[in-house]
Amino acid sequence: MDISFIVTIFLIGFIGSFLSGMLGIGGAIINYPMLLYIPAMLGVAHFSAHSVSGITAVQVFFSTLGGIWAYRKGDFLNKKLVGYMGISTLVGSLFGGIISNFFNESGINLVYGVLALIAVVMMLIPKKKVDDMPLDQVKFNKWLAAILALAVGIAAGIVGAGGAFLLVPIMLVVLKIPTRMTIASSLAITFISSIGSITGKLSTGQVELLPSIIMIVASLLASPLGVKVGKKANTKILQFILAIMILATAIKIWIGIL
Repeated sequence: MDISFIVTIFLIGFIGSFLSGMLGIGGAIINYPMLLYIPAMLGVAHFSAHSVSGITAVQVFFSTLGGIWAYRKGDFLNKKLVGYMGISTLVGSLFGGIISNFFNESGINLVYGVLALIAVVMMLIPKKKVDDMPLDQVKFNKWLAAILALAVGIAAGIVGAGGAFLLVPIMLVVLKIPTRMTIASSLAITFISSIGSITGKLSTGQVELLPSIIMIVASLLASPLGVKVGKKANTKILQFILAIMILATAIKIWIGIL
């Protein structure tokens, strides 16, 4: 492995983890296609879909860990929301991570493409204005949150994602959670989810060591920086960036599938 390989993987991990902290996602929505296509395009490496999903699982775990640490102070983390959705995604992602070994590469890409398409549609739905609501007055349907999180966890575990790129639209559109609370809580939920996903990937031998170590370093450096930017940015801008990013990724994945 030469320096170009290390730099390429580090930059991919840094970009994904920065966006993770800023938008409350795990980073898989952008890291998955970047790892799949950019190293091969530059001629520095060629990863299979199984390897990419394993490396992405590692990145998601550490980027969300870094984001949670940056959000440890303040009232943005909704403990009840994290509890209900986190446990459900953990169970679902553990199951999804294990059964992913039975999917071929086309199957994994298809699952990822469907998830991205659903997320795009949800981000286009008009959102109720709840960002001015006092954080201690936020309420949500606990069982609906748990059921949706379980379904997301299973699908996200298959592709090695934490599922935040779908959990964020669900919290914004379905559960009516304020944007900044959504971002902070999503990082914690995705961290819990990624425990199941990374366990499933490790147990089935889908994690490559060197690129995963590079991803860990990039994640712990970039995610807290993303949190700092996200805390200061306008919530409408954050939602717009997330929607554009998901749309671009969905288009790229579906072009590859079709």
